[in-house]
Amino acid sequence: MAARVGGHLVSETGTVNPNGKLADTGIPKVKHAYYNLLEPSLINEAIRRGEGELGLGGCFMVETGKHTGRSPKDKFVVEEPSVMDSIWWENNAPMKADAFDALHTDMLAHIEDSEVYVQDLFGGADPEYRLNVRMVTELAWHGLFIRHLLRRPAQNELATFDPEFTVINLPSFKADPVKHGCRSETVIAISFEKKLVLICGTSYAGENKKSVFSILNYLLPEKGVMPMHCSANHAIGNPDDSAVFFGLSGTGKTTLSADPGRILIGDDEHGWSDNGIFNFEGGCYAKTIDLSPSAEPEIFATTQKFGTVIENMIHDKATLELDFQDDSLTQNMRCAYPLEYISNASDTALGGFPKNIIMLTCDAFGVLPPIARLTPAQAMYHFLSGFTSKVAGTEKGITEPQPTFSTCFGAPFMPRRPEAYGDLLRKKIAMHGSECWLVNTGWTGGAYGVGSRMPIKATRALLTAALSGELSKGKFRKDENFGFDVPVSLDGVDDKLLNPRTTWADAAAYDAQARKLRDMFADNFAQYVSYVDNDVNAAAI
Repeated sequence: MAARVGGHLVSETGTVNPNGKLADTGIPKVKHAYYNLLEPSLINEAIRRGEGELGLGGCFMVETGKHTGRSPKDKFVVEEPSVMDSIWWENNAPMKADAFDALHTDMLAHIEDSEVYVQDLFGGADPEYRLNVRMVTELAWHGLFIRHLLRRPAQNELATFDPEFTVINLPSFKADPVKHGCRSETVIAISFEKKLVLICGTSYAGENKKSVFSILNYLLPEKGVMPMHCSANHAIGNPDDSAVFFGLSGTGKTTLSADPGRILIGDDEHGWSDNGIFNFEGGCYAKTIDLSPSAEPEIFATTQKFGTVIENMIHDKATLELDFQDDSLTQNMRCAYPLEYISNASDTALGGFPKNIIMLTCDAFGVLPPIARLTPAQAMYHFLSGFTSKVAGTEKGITEPQPTFSTCFGAPFMPRRPEAYGDLLRKKIAMHGSECWLVNTGWTGGAYGVGSRMPIKATRALLTAALSGELSKGKFRKDENFGFDVPVSLDGVDDKLLNPRTTWADAAAYDAQARKLRDMFADNFAQYVSYVDNDVNAAAI
């Protein structure tokens, strides 16, 4: 028996492809293709192959080598007639079709007489909009990871599964920049016409899930669905009281959406359709640096649960105890686990139209307040701006926070121009009357290196009040730098935090820093001025 993998056929020994498709001709010879192994079998395979180590509670501990974060500069979209006019080429590096074909051919030749692990999975909890994805991985633990992060079909659904896109991930294959038209030995390349993603030269597992997110970000807007780099939750007993949390890695999406007083829909990637919101994924990929059992007990508990993937964490060789403070491998240490490991996770991963939209930013300048209320025009302005600071470790080469503008709070994953997503978001906000908030989880009392990180207790209190409607009933002041409304007080939160200027030892230094940041916003937004209306442009003043 055999099955198609990325347009080619892969031979099998001793396993049967669940959809029962027979071989044609020209099959690359692989020693074994393991189809849809369950978690225990994948762990057994990974141990047999020496890919990692079993940890406490049955977690699986791995190291990813030199790549401990994404490699955005090595990501490509193939130049093909059907997408030439719709891809945002200023943000997506092009790859020639013949270079992609050469890479594909060489990668298939590379796995001859090797083992591969195939998982048939869904991207999306809403059956109307989900994507059938076949993941072909060289590493067994990548199969375990992606079983957590995408959505697992029922057994009867596997029987008729027909992949719409295939992802082939071979970390041991090193690309040739001359032959394959790339930048380095690492490649993440998407062909929308061939419905194929090729990943090589990196063992970092996050590339698997982000490749699927990028595909959905291209396909869904044409269906009127807003793809969002966000976490989401809803009120207990009321899925219609939902909230989404936009933000780049390190801004608190996972932590803040895992609220024990609400139901978790998902922690990273969602769609907003005419049916409501839905999670793209079936699990969570949480940062574990300084993870605390008191501050984040649910996430902390997953690090000792069966099958959780522990990525790039130092541990005691004798006791297997994880060290949540040792960042000698990377500050981007993570754990990947299925949603059901969180006790208050949604069974359906679905929610109603968002009542509240939270835009998370990690401000390394120490200028922005912990929370601000946005008008719809201001919301689009800040969504297109996507200001934050890249946190150490989330990308290769980032060793300390770096202020950046990542449009739509996810530019690396946006194949289309930002306005396509911004327009969709604004229309949906107008249609459903969502209230919008900007939340700073970054620095206060000074910039990075001088000030301190915003207290999570204060952030949680402000968010709880915003989601319940209590915060909107209070008194607000107009921010002199950005024009949004900032609450003056909230019980349990130090009033000084709500006015960042008062947290600085030198008010004049704050004013200079605020002007600097405001100018950065204006300079960055100049690229969108001709694409948005006067209301949005006025939000920049």
